[in-house]
Amino acid sequence: MPVTLKELAAQIGMSVSTVSKALNDYPDIKSETKQLIRSAASQAGYQPNSMARSLKTGRTFNIGVLYSDDIHFGFMHSYFSPILQSFKTETEARGYDLTFISHRVGRNPMTYLDTCLYRNVDGVCVVCAQFDDPEVIRLMSGPIPSVSIDFMFNSRTCVQSQNLEGMTMLVRHVLSKGHTRVAMVEGAQDDNLVTHIRRVCFMKAMEEAGVSVREAYIVSGSFHDPDAARRATEALLALPEPPTCILMSDDYAALGGLDAIRSAGLRVPEDISVAGFDGVEWIQRIHPRLTTVWQDTQTIGREAARKLIDLVEAPRTTLPEIIRIPCRLIEGETVADLSAASHP
Repeated sequence: MPVTLKELAAQIGMSVSTVSKALNDYPDIKSETKQLIRSAASQAGYQPNSMARSLKTGRTFNIGVLYSDDIHFGFMHSYFSPILQSFKTETEARGYDLTFISHRVGRNPMTYLDTCLYRNVDGVCVVCAQFDDPEVIRLMSGPIPSVSIDFMFNSRTCVQSQNLEGMTMLVRHVLSKGHTRVAMVEGAQDDNLVTHIRRVCFMKAMEEAGVSVREAYIVSGSFHDPDAARRATEALLALPEPPTCILMSDDYAALGGLDAIRSAGLRVPEDISVAGFDGVEWIQRIHPRLTTVWQDTQTIGREAARKLIDLVEAPRTTLPEIIRIPCRLIEGETVADLSAASHP
């Protein structure tokens, strides 16, 4: 039979209050004491009583996750999957469980907010969704502590990658290689925030360099969709004066663009240059190595979990904020140096 908290405290020779605080990671307990108590609890086979903990704290220790993936990649999505994994690892380390939020409980249709209230979650993280959906807006405007990934809601915490800085770095890198005919395959519809940020940064960086952007060089595509990127690339290659470099919406979509280029009998980067966005690890193993912008998905997920739990546990001292996670340029092998070619 597992030991109780009182029995564990007696074995260690400390008060029940001290042992409880150490196991719940209270800041007023020294780290050495926490380590000693946790080690003793593990050896004694102590398991906290979740019902008793909920009664004491008024929390369920259950975090809701809204992940609505319209392109049906689920947990294999190259960008959101590592964010979810990092979020899960951090929340579980803090003693919380995850519940994925949907439109139904059993066969009964419910709104996202009603589902969260029914499941009695302490907080909710919107990882991926149609952010202009009235149900999502209602959820983020409701009484439940919430955090979003990439999209900013009024008076809510948002964790996002530095898309502005990342796109600016990428465009400046391409321009430094002597490219002036630069095209961009956009990731989603016009009202998508990430798409808007990247387009504006692309236009601004080009303008600052004194390079005009041709209207035909900005083509609609879709995030994480190689087929859409393939069609967009085919349209760009068919132009009377095609671009010398194409910036793809993301690394995974870039696979479709690369396929279109190969099918046209062209080589990367000898005939045309390509760059992506995300820094997906397994795509970096493909030859030639893709030039891209690496997004720190592990930190994005971890920070989203930490900020959400802070909102749950310390609402009076935790302010909503916009947290921007730095990204960095990966100078791969898919952008040719035209400046070097013109100056032998």
